[in-house]
Amino acid sequence: MLTSRPVYENRWIRVREDQVELPDGRTTIYGVVQCPGCVGVLPFLDPDTTILVGQYRYVAGSFYWEMPTGAVRPGETEEAAVQRELAEEAGYEADRLVKLCAFHPSKSVVEETANIYVAEGLRPVRRQADPTEFIEVRAFPFDEVVRMVERDEIKDSMTIIAVLHTARRRRR
Repeated sequence: MLTSRPVYENRWIRVREDQVELPDGRTTIYGVVQCPGCVGVLPFLDPDTTILVGQYRYVAGSFYWEMPTGAVRPGETEEAAVQRELAEEAGYEADRLVKLCAFHPSKSVVEETANIYVAEGLRPVRRQADPTEFIEVRAFPFDEVVRMVERDEIKDSMTIIAVLHTARRRRR
């Protein structure tokens, strides 16, 4: 990076503009959105039933079914963030968390890593809802969730990746 300047910041994101030198010596400008790391969790009530949360997503302009997701807070471990999001959005905590993968949701303009988990051994807990969210919670047969992905009804990339990873692991 040759230069960097902040453009915008709020409590969820920071935007900066970097001037960089490419491997062939040319220079160009990149707009970079910085987000804290995030987590997503696909919670299972039993081996065949998963919980999804429905939310209206302002930027996408519609209501979507997805798994609980959210940012990792400063000083918080991924597992603690998973348990917090699972409690806040779905009203459960898990006895067991299994990490499926980590990926970059939009590697060209967003500096963020998403960490995907499966949760098992769920126990209901009192929900401390996030005041910025309006969430509906529903149990679905896992096979139906796989079909929802196949029919292009689930749009959230973290949920799609978690469902396909889990379906693939079950076929082994």
